Amino acid sequence: MKIAKEGLPTIALVGVVVGSISLLSWLYLNQWVAIGLSLILVPIWFLSIYFFRDPERILPSQIGPNDIISPADGKVVIVKEVEESEYMRSKAIQISIFLSPLNVHINRNPLSGSLEYLHYMPGKYLMAWDERASMDNEQAKFGVKHTSGHKVLFRQITGFLARRIVYYLSEGDQLNRGERFGLMKFGSRMDVVVPINSNIRVKEGDRTVAGVSLIAQLPTP
Repeated sequence: MKIAKEGLPTIALVGVVVGSISLLSWLYLNQWVAIGLSLILVPIWFLSIYFFRDPERILPSQIGPNDIISPADGKVVIVKEVEESEYMRSKAIQISIFLSPLNVHINRNPLSGSLEYLHYMPGKYLMAWDERASMDNEQAKFGVKHTSGHKVLFRQITGFLARRIVYYLSEGDQLNRGERFGLMKFGSRMDVVVPINSNIRVKEGDRTVAGVSLIAQLPTP
């Protein structure tokens, strides 16, 4: 199982803490207490490894140039019309995907194009499924101009548990659909905002797979 390099310090820290507590419990506590602590702590370490897994993903063979794929594993919690005034400056459709702590948290580019806009915003830590999270939570925002001329905005948003956003992008980069661009730690949310007349291919309650699931199609000329 491939592990994201960004997770190695966390995995090592959890391993040291778990190992130290387990060792001290065996040295100084009752045997049954030590066994109980080990049965609790060791799975926590394995969960930290599992959280940072980074599976390979292959784009669908029948994908078209205007297709937008999911940037995150998770559950679609919002599909609604919005007024996007920051980058697109028009009416749009927002698709929000909630990532639980058990989902893969590696994020992938939802479409190819030029990254025209990037803005990191500190903020609150509301529950990721709360509609206010799109406006109030800590987040990184990415505005991409597709080769068709359409603009799409996507956002990494922290949740109640997720307290760190990681991304490898800079303004002016050329994005390739399906490539890794970052991750969010320990439960979070991803928004994708597409043109109002896009063909939306998901509904609330659907499950998505980053780099694989088709979530929308940009309008054709």
